[in-house]
Amino acid sequence: MQLLEDRIIRDGKVFPGNILKVDSFLNHQIDVSLLEDIGKEFRRLFENDGVNKILTVESSGIGIACLTAQQFGVPVVFAKKSQTKNIAADVFTAKVHSYTHGRYYDIIVSKEFLKPEDRVLIIDDFLANGQALLGLLKIVKTAGAVPVGAGIVIEKGFQEGGKLIRETGLRVESLVIIDSMDEKGNVVFR
Repeated sequence: MQLLEDRIIRDGKVFPGNILKVDSFLNHQIDVSLLEDIGKEFRRLFENDGVNKILTVESSGIGIACLTAQQFGVPVVFAKKSQTKNIAADVFTAKVHSYTHGRYYDIIVSKEFLKPEDRVLIIDDFLANGQALLGLLKIVKTAGAVPVGAGIVIEKGFQEGGKLIRETGLRVESLVIIDSMDEKGNVVFR
């Protein structure tokens, strides 16, 4: 997606540890127009898959998931990273490691919102080591729902996550794949 590549080149910042900061337009301050275009692209890619639920993990994926869900006319379910008083005890859970935060989370989805009749499109902002996606996939499968695929905004192709997820058989559509990047701002796309 050329529009996204151009935005990464213009506004993205690379930090030590292969961290790509896109918080000025994607996951802190949000360019809603860009997210609308992203949602339209995910709709185009998955329009024939019978999607009736969008699933993401809090918090960076929520905005992207919402604008994608708007294109499909379906609800968004997001996995919470901690148990709260207002979520039922009857939940699906998975343990995931966050590459960005460098720690483990138990992600939680109420069983009320994922059913065997659901055809679920998983949406996330980044695919790096694949752990968040594996956790979401586990939740979908535990619910008995059908995972139709994963829509990823930015995949770090030089990390193992994309290969790991594709080996599960899940269809992964990444809008951009970065083959390499450095702290001087050099970003190479596939």
